[in-house]
Amino acid sequence: MRIVIAEDAAVIRAGLREILTDRGHEIVAAVGDAPALLSAVDAHEPDVAIVDVRMPPDHTDEGLRAAIAIRRAHPKVGILVFSQYVETRYAADLLSARAGGVGYLLKDRVANVAEFDEAIGRVAAGGTALDPEVVAGLLNATRHVAALDALTPRERDVLALMAEGRSNSAIADRCYVSERAVEKHISNIFSKLGLPPSDSDHRRVLAVLAFLNDR
Repeated sequence: MRIVIAEDAAVIRAGLREILTDRGHEIVAAVGDAPALLSAVDAHEPDVAIVDVRMPPDHTDEGLRAAIAIRRAHPKVGILVFSQYVETRYAADLLSARAGGVGYLLKDRVANVAEFDEAIGRVAAGGTALDPEVVAGLLNATRHVAALDALTPRERDVLALMAEGRSNSAIADRCYVSERAVEKHISNIFSKLGLPPSDSDHRRVLAVLAFLNDR
């Protein structure tokens, strides 16, 4: 894949470049601020942009705001937010702008390089890669507490695993239940969140994002 990295910490930026190059990817640009990120995406149209949240000049949410601008101007470019912070103010806008091709992972919770690489590939292919802590933070930041409360603890677990992009079989393995049980939990989640039957593969993602569209 062709990748743009936006990370203001030079050591982390260099580390990401080396790791991803070793995995066979082409790093077309590695930049340290939001304006340079926007310019790099305009120039290279990468498959994925890996973006930190807090970047110069203010180190608040420049990266997320740039990511939203990229999704509007370059809808085919996947966005993977890679940060140590869960920033809810703009993250909901980023995730609800389109059902797929987006991810939000926390730096201190990425277990290994293979999982990180797999998440990048999933985002590039139009899927999602969302850390459960990010999902929890976003859900808690919305006004849809009643709908969230309607989910059972098991349904919450299944929803979090769905947000990570896990298949039904992977969810079954993680929860120590049958795939049929997982299918029933997912059906209940769709029903409680008011998501009608659909042929779209992104219906699973919308189950996570349904709370975020009407803030």
